Amino acid sequence: MLLDPLDPPDDAPARTLIDEWAARLRSTAHKPRIVLAEGTDPRTLWAAAHLAEQGAVTPVLTGNPTRVRELAADLDLKLPEDPEALDILDPARLAADPRCTDALAEALAARRRLTSHDRRELAADPLFLTATALRLGDVDGCVAGSNRPTADVLRAGLYVVGLAPGIRTLSSSFLMVLPDGRVLGYGDCAVVVDPTSAELADIARATAATYEQLTADTPQVALLSFSTKGSAQHPQVDRVGDAVRMLRAADPELAVDGELQYDAACVPAIGRAKAPASRIAGQANTFIFPGLAAGNIGYKIAQRLGNATAIGPLLQGLSAPLHDLSRGCSGSDIAALALATAVQSTVRRAVQPPHRR
Repeated sequence: MLLDPLDPPDDAPARTLIDEWAARLRSTAHKPRIVLAEGTDPRTLWAAAHLAEQGAVTPVLTGNPTRVRELAADLDLKLPEDPEALDILDPARLAADPRCTDALAEALAARRRLTSHDRRELAADPLFLTATALRLGDVDGCVAGSNRPTADVLRAGLYVVGLAPGIRTLSSSFLMVLPDGRVLGYGDCAVVVDPTSAELADIARATAATYEQLTADTPQVALLSFSTKGSAQHPQVDRVGDAVRMLRAADPELAVDGELQYDAACVPAIGRAKAPASRIAGQANTFIFPGLAAGNIGYKIAQRLGNATAIGPLLQGLSAPLHDLSRGCSGSDIAALALATAVQSTVRRAVQPPHRR
């Protein structure tokens, strides 16, 4: 088994979840092709070799094939030659393929603020070419960002992959794996800075879907605030309450409540005391923060002081799964996110089979 030199000490609860994803994927008829967009990054090469060895997905690297294999050899990593085990997308070939260039030009044409210079640059950008392969269905999912800013990954997702039908908000969530094995959903911790009530409702629905896809558990959604059921009066509290009403109207089957303080949402005794009529208070597993400041701070506190493992950010709302990496990620982080992406792609395929090349 390959050992990741950058990986922290063994995290059994997170690895249990990741192993469950691999087992789910091995039981599916279609082996997902997941592209790792930075194919010459040493961490990405390690992740690809590990995924190929694991056999649950077909890792696809973006990069010049000769250069990719030379770098892998320098790192003592053995990459399979069989494209069913590991494949490589050559950006130069994609940029010369009319099918790809036409699809990318069509996607960028909708972005009227782009200058002709911008369009030429993006048409040659390996990240945008990789996103086009996802748009075309040549791959089932994409993981990017190990050496690119989040803004670049978000633009590739919005410009090329596009939002899913009926979705208005691109957002994100994290899976937080606690030391006792519990898995929580946290949204939005990476994208939407100051959401409106409608955006909060979109974030909640998307985070609930992500949580259910990746845990197979029923989401119990709490919209968080500094108030529980009117204990404080403020426009920010009203915004959360409005979002809850929108959610209930749009999705009556979703188990959701708010506004709730975090302790009322997750501690049964406090939930009973502060919100005795709530079916969610004290039982929540999916937490929606009222803004990016709270979400980003909250997940980092859980990670650094609560010893939770954060898997993500998982982008939500795109028409196909594309996820962003931290530039400080390890090879194991990349491999884990690739498996999560693959699980989501199988859910999407079951609901709406994508067109294939």
